[in-house]
Amino acid sequence: MIVVNLDVMMARRKMSLSQLSEKVDITLANLSVLKNNKAKAIRFSTLEAVCAALDCQPGDLLEYVPDEAGDAE
Repeated sequence: MIVVNLDVMMARRKMSLSQLSEKVDITLANLSVLKNNKAKAIRFSTLEAVCAALDCQPGDLLEYVPDEAGDAE
């Protein structure tokens, strides 16, 4: 599973969701979906805009967490 650490980066940059929304011109609702790990996909243009606004790399926002359900044996 891919985890979005948007809330962590926003906290590091002391930026609110509404401030980020204004900077990247994305609705609060869409950013909230991303922040709460409910998103099924993200456009590279959105990822680029968020990275530019938060002065970070994509790897700072996205984290791969292996699915442990397959380890039941």
